[in-house]
Parts: sequence; structure tokens; C-alpha cells
Amino acid sequence: MSLSQQSFAYVGELVHRETAMVYALGKEYLVEARLLPLAVAAGQPDLDSYVSAVREDVTEQGKVVDALMINETSWFRDNKPFRALATGILPEIFARPEGPRRLNVWSAACSSGQEPYSIAMVLDQHLPGDWSADVWATDVSPTMVERVQAGRYTQVEVNRGLPATSLVDYFTREGSEWAVAQRLKEMVRPSRLNLAGQLPAMPRFDIVFLRNVLIYFDDETKQRVLDGVRDVISPNGYLVLGSSETSLDLGERWARETCGRIMLHRPAPRPRVHVPRPGLAGLTDHDLTAMGA
Repeated sequence: MSLSQQSFAYVGELVHRETAMVYALGKEYLVEARLLPLAVAAGQPDLDSYVSAVREDVTEQGKVVDALMINETSWFRDNKPFRALATGILPEIFARPEGPRRLNVWSAACSSGQEPYSIAMVLDQHLPGDWSADVWATDVSPTMVERVQAGRYTQVEVNRGLPATSLVDYFTREGSEWAVAQRLKEMVRPSRLNLAGQLPAMPRFDIVFLRNVLIYFDDETKQRVLDGVRDVISPNGYLVLGSSETSLDLGERWARETCGRIMLHRPAPRPRVHVPRPGLAGLTDHDLTAMGA
């Protein structure tokens, strides 16, 4: 069943309004594939009839938005960021002489949870005994958040990138699924969050994983999301982007830093604002120095 351009435009506008994700022309095949099961379940004869019904049904609108989220993920995806976390980022943080012995990590757009639980495994292996950690796992899809909360994965899912030793150490077989260890679940904090909207009250994060999501936003939304992350990240924190996103223009609020084989981003120092001092207008720097000003 094909989708008319009018129906495709409505679906694109709906998804953009709710999530800021962009479905441009050329993605009709993907939208059709995602909506077809919903149309069949709703008893509609074709996709256009289904979209017509969706226009008047808030519940179905939510199903459409949920179905069109990009939930591609795997354990230790791309591997290099997790190696950098273990060998570069964490040792630098743990070596700091001052500050609380608590680590806050944010896995943004976490999908079904493979990324935050991968982070939790690295932390479980490297966290000093006097440190504790929280991994905030957020996604715009309520279905994905429920999956993170459940912490249960199929055999096919655990086969995607999960080392055999990690499967043994951190999972228990329960029927046809694998359940993540309780100690990891206690570390991961799932919640629903729309990156493109107003961020709720959040802790100050030491590390933010914002991988493979900016590519789905327009330029204005990308900047808004990055500004929001900049406001909740520690002044000496780390931002980890996807491999295809490290070349993006992040603006003056971020500085690049190499760690192993990947590029990280750190909050750039905020520019100092010069406030003229009364009575000193017109004096040169030499004059001010001579006066001890």
C-alpha cells in the first residue's frame, strides 16, 4: 500500500511537531513500512485511510510517532567511545583531587537501552570502591523507555555486539529472554524526554552520550539541543557524539579534544565580559597597570 504525498506530508509534520525529527521526501518507503502494521491493526483498507483516521485520533497519533522513531542500536555500538570511556575519560575524572565521588552520565536518545547498559557495564568494571554512579537513560519513545525499565532482551538482540563474557557476567536467562543484572538496573535511571523540547530539572552531568541523533534534526534544532546539553553538563565534562556527527559545527560553546581514536567535545570557557570601572574611562592598559588597577 502506497502513501499519497498529502498523507506523507501530514505524517512528517506530526513527527516533526512532536519530536523535531525530519522525514524529508525520499523517505516514503520507510514511513509506509512503519505505518503498514498500524493500519492493519486498525482495520483500515489502505494507508491513506489510516492517516485520515489518525488526524482525528490522538491515541493513534501517538502510535504513529512512536513507530517512526529510529531505534537502531546495539551493545557497545562502534566500540571506540566505550574504549575511550574506560581508558581516557574515567581515569581523568577519577584522578581529580576534589569534588564529590559521584558520577552522573546521560545517555540521550537511548532507544531500547543497549547504550546505557553498556555504559553501566564499563562503570561496573572501573568504578573505584568509594565512587557511585547514575546513568540517566532518556528517549522520546515511551515504548523504548519501558524496554529500558524492563531490561529484558531477546537472543537476537544480545547477539548484536554483546561479548560472551558480558552475557555471562551481567545477564540471566529467563525463558526465551535475557534479563540484565539487578546491579546494572539500579545504576540506570530511565525516563521519557524530548531532546528538542524544554529540558526538565536535571543533575549536572560529567559525561553525556548524544550519539547518532543530531543527524535527524534540522540545523536550528541541532543548535537548540546542543545549547540545552551545554547548560546541564559540568564545566569540565565530556560530550560524546556519533562518528558521523563529530564534524558538525557545534559553535563557540564547545571545544574539541582527541581521546584515543575518537573526537570528544568539552564545554568551552565562557567568554569574560568586560565591565568598565567608574572613573577609569579613557585610560590605557599601561595607565591602569601603573595605577595597580
